[in-house]
Amino acid sequence: MIKGKYELVSEEQLKKYAELAVRVGVNVQKNQLVIIHSDIENVTFARLIQTAAYNAGASNVVMDWTDEQSTKEFYLHAADDAIDHFPDWQAARFKEWDDAGAAYIRIISENLDVFKEVSPERMSRFQKASRTKLKAYYAKTRSHEVRWCLLAVPSFAWASKVFLHLSTEDALQSLWQLILQGARADGKNPIKDWENHDRAFESRKKILNDSQFEALHFTNSRGTDLLVGMPKNHLYIGGGVIDKKGIPFFPNIPTEEIFSAPHKNKVNGKLVATKPLIYGGSVIDDFYLTFKDGRITDYYAATGQEALQSLIETDEGSNYLGEIALVSNNSPLSQADTLFYNTLFDENTACHIGIGNASPSNLQNGSNLSEEELKEAGLNTSLLLVNVTFGTKDMKVVGIKEDRTEVLLMKDGDFQF
Repeated sequence: MIKGKYELVSEEQLKKYAELAVRVGVNVQKNQLVIIHSDIENVTFARLIQTAAYNAGASNVVMDWTDEQSTKEFYLHAADDAIDHFPDWQAARFKEWDDAGAAYIRIISENLDVFKEVSPERMSRFQKASRTKLKAYYAKTRSHEVRWCLLAVPSFAWASKVFLHLSTEDALQSLWQLILQGARADGKNPIKDWENHDRAFESRKKILNDSQFEALHFTNSRGTDLLVGMPKNHLYIGGGVIDKKGIPFFPNIPTEEIFSAPHKNKVNGKLVATKPLIYGGSVIDDFYLTFKDGRITDYYAATGQEALQSLIETDEGSNYLGEIALVSNNSPLSQADTLFYNTLFDENTACHIGIGNASPSNLQNGSNLSEEELKEAGLNTSLLLVNVTFGTKDMKVVGIKEDRTEVLLMKDGDFQF
């Protein structure tokens, strides 16, 4: 008999992982409201997080359950007007939670086949409707006005996809090991390990922010030759971030990226993706994007062309970039040399870009600027932000200063500073 997924990890380890989400991920404060978004498949871990949040002093922990199978039925059979409608009461929940100063924890667990029968176009329409209604909430998450954290637990379907040649139980155990290792949650004191991890980001961020490169040039043997222009007074952030009240938190567990926002109109060249992109339940693979003056002017995917088109055509801003991220090939996740089929994990194995919205946090004093001022500075706006991994073991990145001086930042996929 195959063991359940929570029987393959010790209870002590699971509690440490839950504690990490609460104490480091969103850094729950006394008397704070906590919202946990979780599929019903992940109820065991969600309840451990709930307990950890109450132990940290949360005033209330709201469990916001979802069900992938029910969502699939909705996409397949709901009337068109339901697909294009996101209820006001759903948006009102988020506004009330935001107004109460809530922290949000989202548990993900990939299931690549659950939506394979669903039209990407229908999923894209509903996502557009929901993102439009929740625009204020997403703006607060991007500007770090609210604290949030995304982390993962494995599923049988996900593990079997990652480890095709292992038995179901062995595959699940292997994926658990990589998730906990990548999340730096497999040691005796994960919270202390994350404090050390955060310190390692600081010196590189300082060098990049002091240098104020006018552009970054990415090249590799896969065909990427991309010149990414940067806005004046841009900021690189990574590791922990600070909310508007001065409270530190980690939006992603794991995280290995140092990222900033490119200038909307100053991206030119070709980017060849090196990992599949999972978008709206569809797999987009073996694809490239071509840019001219910031805009995606050409694209092709051997797998998932329709889904890629839906993504890019979401709105005007989804034709441009909102993020550029530097990631070393020497991170724990990179060293695992595994294709995770999950954007959160695959993006933390190598350099990536983000299609869509830019964060005001990537500009000096950005959170105090108006939408018009951010636009004038060169930051893109969109309903979405979707990351595409394009880093390789032979990635070279050169920083170009205003006086055309070139500085080697990455060689063979690793930092040189």
